[in-house]
Amino acid sequence: MQIYPNQFSQDITKALRPCYLVFGDEPQQKFDVIEQIRAKAKANGFEERTVLVAETGFNWNQLIEATQSMSLFSSQQFIELELPTGKPGTEGSKMLQEVAASLNPDILLLVHGPKIGKDVQRGKWFKVLDDLGASVLCYPLEGKQLNAWLNQQLNAHQLSVSASGAKMIADFCEGNTLAAKQEIDKLALLYPHQSISDEQIEKAMVDQSRFNVFQLVDVMLSGDSTRCIKMLYRLESEGLEPNIIIWALIREWEQLWKLKLAQQSGAPIQWQKFGIWRNRQGFYQSALNRLSVAQLEDIQKALTQSDHAFKQNVIARPYVEMCHLCMMFMGMDLREIPLLQA
Repeated sequence: MQIYPNQFSQDITKALRPCYLVFGDEPQQKFDVIEQIRAKAKANGFEERTVLVAETGFNWNQLIEATQSMSLFSSQQFIELELPTGKPGTEGSKMLQEVAASLNPDILLLVHGPKIGKDVQRGKWFKVLDDLGASVLCYPLEGKQLNAWLNQQLNAHQLSVSASGAKMIADFCEGNTLAAKQEIDKLALLYPHQSISDEQIEKAMVDQSRFNVFQLVDVMLSGDSTRCIKMLYRLESEGLEPNIIIWALIREWEQLWKLKLAQQSGAPIQWQKFGIWRNRQGFYQSALNRLSVAQLEDIQKALTQSDHAFKQNVIARPYVEMCHLCMMFMGMDLREIPLLQA
């Protein structure tokens, strides 16, 4: 049985199912669902927890042994199995079907992993476990779904914001509910149980969030190459996941492309229409002044290639690639310059 992430809380409060399948590429929703399962399991007496990761060379007999082992401290077994690729393989599929046939009230199984396709959902192992329990697929939220999620998070903290304030948070964290959750948690600390104005939201984000990747983006848009390189070096030394930066660059390109098209119409840009507040308008104007349509098209091609390479984990030195992309945003013609990865 498939359950949508926003409906999961209602379902798990009713009863704990024998098994759960949690997959997707939206980290905050996955984290929330998995944490709810863990908390409910503990409340129901599943004190013994076994964590398995089915990496290359994984011995699937460990899963069978975990379902059959008895603990001195608890007769109930909570087994978490992570599938890093989203697929268990032929042997794993057989083992999971075998486990499904032997599940009993003293065993709780959680299988989780990244985004999966219809081919995985049609697999025998997935179907049999889904029939016994529930599957939750966590995908990025957009539009009305994102707004509903944000309002749910705000209500949980007893915070009140205007429609434009909610849109500001959504625009700032679009495609990254993990960042949105952090922003709302921060607002709850700054203004507990209050009605928060748009100005307070903007100030909190500017003063406390726009450091690291958001500050990098502003520096890049402004065209300060020296500072941009220094910031990339700092972010690399801090261990920031490169995919976060590539996500931010793609988002900024999409915004610049829309602005460039609006600029070409000859009418003044209506910044509020694009969700760009006064403190950032200068950054975008600077980028628009130096980047032509052709340059933006070149940047889009480079971003697409890099995004694909990052997802395939074939880039040896990701921050060299990031520097290359940032320089293109600054108007530098790097098409004929080879990208050194050694």
